[in-house]
Amino acid sequence: MCRALPILILLAVVGRSLGADFSREARIREQIEDSILIGEAITLRADGHGFLAIHTEADTPKTIGAAIILHGMGADPNRTTVIRPLRTDLAEHGWMTLSLQMPVAASDAPASAWRQLITEAGPRIAAAVTQLKDSGILNIVLIGHSLGADMGLSYLARQQPEAIRAFVAIGLSAGGDNPDDSVLRAIAKLKIPVLDIFGGEDLPAVRQTARARRIAARKAGNALYRQIRIDGADHFFSDMDDVLDSRIRAWLHKTAKGVEIKK
Repeated sequence: MCRALPILILLAVVGRSLGADFSREARIREQIEDSILIGEAITLRADGHGFLAIHTEADTPKTIGAAIILHGMGADPNRTTVIRPLRTDLAEHGWMTLSLQMPVAASDAPASAWRQLITEAGPRIAAAVTQLKDSGILNIVLIGHSLGADMGLSYLARQQPEAIRAFVAIGLSAGGDNPDDSVLRAIAKLKIPVLDIFGGEDLPAVRQTARARRIAARKAGNALYRQIRIDGADHFFSDMDDVLDSRIRAWLHKTAKGVEIKK
């Protein structure tokens, strides 16, 4: 018994580090719900679990479509950088937004545990798509930042959902020139319009793999892929939210304007 005890303890520790930490998600919800001044906190369900989403109606007489927004590692659906500015700005310009709480790892989990959450994000995105379609919204776009971009890309590559009209990846990184990299392989599978947008002062893993991402899209024959670098912007577009939001809105206007729906 004594000899087996360290192994059992190790397994328990590893078990806590793998998969989504729902207790941590509950704490995040408690912490941020009072900070939601624009939009409404709702609960969606995926894989038998409820998760937080922030639903924001378009603040215009007509709704162009809906944007599902995915935050990055260590963030939340009302994050002050990238996520909140984007979800509220799009709503002001005719887009309904649904910002999702993505799966989170335990606070002591290694970086590899966060990568394992990528596939767990798929059912949450699918639940958001169903919610929007049930609301009569058919013009749906997907927007992800950092790890959220990776999650969105993986979902699109695996599911090829017809409901998603376009994809915006903010601060997406890849494995350089390695053709077996999961991000590059996923990019090669997409046939829908893709906006790959990043900052000139972004993380090295984002900036240094920009060329590889462009090549992957070009080799796949996706003429609807576009890459934009915003000079001076860091990974979180600090003090440059207006620039990021306007560039995304302009691109969506060209690629996924959709049919306006009267309220």
